[in-house]
Amino acid sequence: MSPTSWLPIQHGSHFSIANIPFGIISTALSPTPRPSVAIGDFILDLRVFAKSDGFRALKSTTLDISVFNEKTLNKFAALGRSVHREVRKYLQSVFSENTPFPHILKDDVKLREQALLHRETAKNHVPLQIGTYTDFFAGKHHAENCGIIFRGPSNALQPNYLHLPVGYHSRASSVVVSGSPVRRPQGQILLQGSRSPILAASQRLDIETELGAFLCNSNPLGEPIDIDKADDYIFGYVLLNDWSARDIQAWEAVPLGPFNAKSFCSTISPWVVLPEALERFRCAPIPNETNLLPYLRERRTDSVFGIDLQVSIISKEGRRTVISRTRSSNLIYSFPQMIAHHTIGGCPLEVGDLLGSGTISGTQPGTLGSLLEMTQGGKKMIQLADGEERLFLEDGDTVVIEGRCDSGDQGGIVGFGECSGTIIPSIL
Repeated sequence: MSPTSWLPIQHGSHFSIANIPFGIISTALSPTPRPSVAIGDFILDLRVFAKSDGFRALKSTTLDISVFNEKTLNKFAALGRSVHREVRKYLQSVFSENTPFPHILKDDVKLREQALLHRETAKNHVPLQIGTYTDFFAGKHHAENCGIIFRGPSNALQPNYLHLPVGYHSRASSVVVSGSPVRRPQGQILLQGSRSPILAASQRLDIETELGAFLCNSNPLGEPIDIDKADDYIFGYVLLNDWSARDIQAWEAVPLGPFNAKSFCSTISPWVVLPEALERFRCAPIPNETNLLPYLRERRTDSVFGIDLQVSIISKEGRRTVISRTRSSNLIYSFPQMIAHHTIGGCPLEVGDLLGSGTISGTQPGTLGSLLEMTQGGKKMIQLADGEERLFLEDGDTVVIEGRCDSGDQGGIVGFGECSGTIIPSIL
């Protein structure tokens, strides 16, 4: 049974006391971005809480509360997993119904008024300063589905796929927080039957339903990260929509891969869910019968998480249609494997780096993570509410990805909130 809180938390909230995710917010009265945690419909402003000596009952020699004066979570993340666990556990005790520290916040009316904000009054920001963003391709079912579309069933997976986590470097500067608009990109497109490309706005704008991981540690140039230690490099997880322009991608991706088709925007959910909140939802990845090289062999068999993912399209008329329900366990490689592979050649990772899982799809209709798969490469319309149809996204469409884990216990939901973006017209 999960603990309950003295703070009113609605049943079904993504931000139960079992969660305590971290983010960066600002408000109209205090526009400087600062760290916070989400709980129920509220936000605890950690800058105010720390300045008011809210951490005085935390007996820690490693927490430097000045990190809560920062405009990003990088310095807090850099303190390491043991500190993150310590702070999360302490805040859970502060909010617990039977808190041993009622004087800290529960009975301090003035501090509650200053430090506890309604989430609807706050603006979310990208939680960490991102140095590098690397997107992987670890969703095997998505890889197979796309391979069948482009190369046929006999060559669906490339020869390297079952041997290593395929990935590419993406564009950190275009990562935006949920709720930000997504401008339809323009680029070179080769129309069917033509031999020369045109410059045009993408007409095959797509989604990619992913999980993202932020890093909290670094490795020196030339020194790989051991897979058995890689998990300690993960600060926490977010939902990720790596928007894709499929028509631009089809022309430019030979021979090096995506460029303008992926760099125009990637949306993340605003609250970083710590690994400790997801620990009880661990599960096995998609089985890989390949004899992996030793640097990719994991000791644990439950190296991914069973997060329920849901994708919806809201048309500009406001009609909402759920187009996919899948699980984050549909990965053949874990994030520790991605980290180990990313650094095997000596690449230095840094605090705040973002890794994407790649599109997460199931095996059945209704469990697919991209429109490319749902429409079988743009050949079959999908049905939306009230008779609307889509091959790819239209201007005014809003895509909402949600993710949550539910153990069935009272107050036990661990969720990510929303990862949403609305398509606005191209500048062409």
